Amino acid sequence: MNRIAGFLRRTFGIVREHVGTDHLGNKYYVIPEQKTWTGRIVRAKRIVVAANPTEYEYMEGNIPLAWDAWIRGRRKEPPSIEELQKNESYMEQIKMKAREVEERDMALQAKEYEEGLVATPKTLAKGHAAAISYGKEEISKDPTSTANTFQPGSWMPNAKK
Repeated sequence: MNRIAGFLRRTFGIVREHVGTDHLGNKYYVIPEQKTWTGRIVRAKRIVVAANPTEYEYMEGNIPLAWDAWIRGRRKEPPSIEELQKNESYMEQIKMKAREVEERDMALQAKEYEEGLVATPKTLAKGHAAAISYGKEEISKDPTSTANTFQPGSWMPNAKK
């Protein structure tokens, strides 16, 4: 089989071997290490043919993590179907636990607000927290005028303190 694949590679170009398909329909291939007609060795490559090939429709998470690790060479063997199902169920459990913790936290927070243990949050902050004038409401000493009443040279800067 290896001789036939080598012949096909030399005759028709690159031959890729199908390794697997994920639940989203993405197909994964490996192009084995090969020699060119000049004798140069071309390294093995791993590629994915996306089920949704247009770039603007790609979203993070369209390639499962186990397959992403295989594509990037962080693991030697492609993931098995059992492993992918196990990872999927584990991620669902984590999401459910995170939802439960968030609901408990919201209930505890509401209880603390009712009992007066914690002040209710007031989000009236304007500006950026790193700014010098953050949270200060000062009247500006800079002149304010309209175009109708402004006279050039009428404003004088304040004396330095």
